[in-house]
Amino acid sequence: MNFHIQTTRKDEVVDITDTIEELLSKQNTKEGLCTIFVKHTTCCITAADLDPGTDLDILDALRGMLPKIQYRHPHDPSHAPDHILSSIIGPSLTVPFQNGQLDLGTWQKVILIELDGPRQRNISVTILPA
Repeated sequence: MNFHIQTTRKDEVVDITDTIEELLSKQNTKEGLCTIFVKHTTCCITAADLDPGTDLDILDALRGMLPKIQYRHPHDPSHAPDHILSSIIGPSLTVPFQNGQLDLGTWQKVILIELDGPRQRNISVTILPA
C-alpha cells in the first residue's frame, strides 16, 4: 500500500498515525507488524511524542546536531545536512498492531520529518501478519 503526503515547509513534522491506522482498518489482518517506509533521502520516519511545541523542539535539536562545515554533496551542497539527518533517523519504522490499530505507547505518534520541503512525499506501508 502506498500514500502521499504534501509537506508545506522546509522543515516540518507531520503526524501520519491516523493515515496508517486508516490503511490498517481496511485490511483483514488483525495482528502483526506494520512497516512504514518513506521513499526519499531528505525526510525520515520515526515515532515521537507530539505535545505542543515538541515538533519544533525535534527540528531545532536535529539542526543543532550537525556541525557548520563545508559540505561536498555534488548535486546541491546546501541540502547535504538534510541527507545526513535523514540517514541518522532512517527511512522506516516497524510497529506492531493489534485489532487493526497500531500498538503504540500512550504518547507515541508515527511521524514523517520533512527536511527539504515543501514536497510531495511517497510512503509505502507493508503489513506482515502474525
